Amino acid sequence: MVQKLIVLALRNRLIVLLAAAGMFAWGLYSVKQNPIDAIPDLSENQVIVFTEWMGRSPQVIEDQVTYPLVSNLQGIPKIRNIRGSSMFGMSFVYVIFEDNVDIYWARTRVLERLNFAQRLLPQGVTPTLGPDGTGVGHIYWYHLDAPKMDLGEQRALQDWYIKFALQTVPGVAEVASFGGFEKQYQLVIDPVKLQYYNISLMDVMNKVKANNNDVGGRKFEMADMAYIIRGLGYIKNKEDIENIALGNYNGIPVRVRDVGSVQMGGDLRLGIFDMDGKGEVVGGIVVMRYNENADRVIRSVKAKIKELEKGLPEGVTLKTSYDRSTLIEEAVESVKGTLIEEMIAVSLIVIIFLFHWRSALIILIQLPISVAVGFILLQAFGISSNIMSLTGIALAIGVVVDDGIVMVENAYRHISEAQVAKRQSSNNVNS
Repeated sequence: MVQKLIVLALRNRLIVLLAAAGMFAWGLYSVKQNPIDAIPDLSENQVIVFTEWMGRSPQVIEDQVTYPLVSNLQGIPKIRNIRGSSMFGMSFVYVIFEDNVDIYWARTRVLERLNFAQRLLPQGVTPTLGPDGTGVGHIYWYHLDAPKMDLGEQRALQDWYIKFALQTVPGVAEVASFGGFEKQYQLVIDPVKLQYYNISLMDVMNKVKANNNDVGGRKFEMADMAYIIRGLGYIKNKEDIENIALGNYNGIPVRVRDVGSVQMGGDLRLGIFDMDGKGEVVGGIVVMRYNENADRVIRSVKAKIKELEKGLPEGVTLKTSYDRSTLIEEAVESVKGTLIEEMIAVSLIVIIFLFHWRSALIILIQLPISVAVGFILLQAFGISSNIMSLTGIALAIGVVVDDGIVMVENAYRHISEAQVAKRQSSNNVNS
């Protein structure tokens, strides 16, 4: 079988060369298309359902949110396991699917079932799906360098400008903000004054919510002109909150400022983000989508950041906190360096021991084609180019080199022996 294959290749050299060139070109295309990452994605094929119900204890969350969601999501097909986690004010449900299930099909089925499970949850509680990223999707971290801005202003700039711009980058699933203070209006109520004016805390909450709204009217025509009538009631500053009427006491209106005080503050924080021990900073974490090319997404994010910096306030810049592309580039360069070193080494060995440059050329052609075929298989089986797969290719190069040296030396020896035998037979005939 092997002999027939060799004979067929020798008789059709042009076809073999064209096939080799085609495989090499296909391999180069696969290298460009194959997702490149530093870490192999070994995370489970999961969909995360997040539900927030602030102020409730973990036991209440477990009984009224987590348990109804878990029990209703169990009927989805191709599910391997469901895990629920309850904590103060939050519920997480992890729906684990089979490995061969398309993640976006899985998210669609979970969303369909959530529409049914919504009626079983308390009023005002709405579950949401987590981002379509993996456990190793945190590919790029950045922070703001803004010495002239406080942490609240930096967080507002991050949440309302930088975050939205970076979410438009192809391949980005989410940009998670961290650090700083989320600005909010805080009402500090005096319970003694509430009791004095006979006003409940729920009355204060409902009145404040009702007075922060715009209402629409109808069109009013006058003198051949049409005017749109609407009521503008959105809160713009803390004085607007202080003047909201809560009720009346002996014919005198009771306002928010009569039962407490209003101040601008930050939301409750569960941690801080410190940079090199020099103080707190504000920044974001870029999360990549499933099956995206990490190196390509990081380059797009960096290009977008350069555009964003033109519109930032004076003295504000974005600094890199974590960049996985450095590790990716080093892994790729390691494979390139190994391939070049092996090609040089095997060429010198063959030339020194055989003194035959054509034999060395055969191995030089064999190595890049073998690596190209490896990337074709990676692309075909959906395996990304990461440290593990690239290391395997680097180790396989050594095996290919050993095989090439042995085969070339063996073929060279057989050809030499055949030539010697032919020469001897011709000499015998002449004599």
